[in-house]
Amino acid sequence: MIEIAGVSKIYDGRSVVDDLSLTIPDGAFCVLLGPSGCGKSTTLRMINRLIAADAGTIRIDGEDIAVLPEAALRRRVGYAIQSTGLFPHWRVEDNIATVPRLLGWPRQRIGDRVTELLELFRLAPDTYRRKYPHELSGGEQQRVGVARALAADPALLLMDEPFAAVDPVTRDALQAELAHIHQATGKTIVFVTHDIDEALRLATDIAILDRGRLAQFATPLDLLENPASNFVRDFVGTQGIGLKLLSVRKVRERLRPCQTAEGEPIAADASLRDALSLMTARGVSVLPVTDEGGRVVGTISLEDLVR
Repeated sequence: MIEIAGVSKIYDGRSVVDDLSLTIPDGAFCVLLGPSGCGKSTTLRMINRLIAADAGTIRIDGEDIAVLPEAALRRRVGYAIQSTGLFPHWRVEDNIATVPRLLGWPRQRIGDRVTELLELFRLAPDTYRRKYPHELSGGEQQRVGVARALAADPALLLMDEPFAAVDPVTRDALQAELAHIHQATGKTIVFVTHDIDEALRLATDIAILDRGRLAQFATPLDLLENPASNFVRDFVGTQGIGLKLLSVRKVRERLRPCQTAEGEPIAADASLRDALSLMTARGVSVLPVTDEGGRVVGTISLEDLVR
């Protein structure tokens, strides 16, 4: 659990973060969302103690980070940024191994962890571990950057607009990869973005910031259905609100059990927006639905999407 209590940060006489209080539960995927200059990245860096708060307290699992030894804090927190920050003259395996080596892990354990992470990010270990960053695509570099942040198996992962610099197709794939990793590991993730669609796709909880203050903290669905202020309503946007709602609701919520349909199925944990996209692409109005084990458990129809 991350507890941010009355935290402020002032630069040149201006409050960038202003008396911010927020509690992020264990295992959450919390997105810090808001316009440029609202204090998102500053808040993230204060959680990691890359910069110090001018007032207030930040606790991780009940411990004040201001008094935690730096090495102990680094073991708990992984950090990934937009530019990846990979060392250009180090191979992929050396970049990923940076923190475990600093922590004194045995060589075999480090090698096994590098292999595990490359496989997790669907980068074939035999192919990628000895490559240099300049030999990778932008999306592959970003995968390695996140793998490095996870190398010491931290309980908390902080991500500062990590996908902002990649093309839309790669970004879509990386978002799907990160959602899979969050589901597979159950780690707490705090993710900064100004992109509402990215936030809705990834988050279990969204904190919208306005000039350094918390405007609303809610689930994606509650944020869309019950904005706390005109600022939140305007930032989320009323245009395309129907599609936004489809993107946060799941197929399983509208499933018709014990019914069958022809064609390639869609997963029950996919979004209703994904279902609409598939129906449109295939020219059909009904899709079969499968559970986590791949078994067909029912159908979803076009009519169900607007029910």
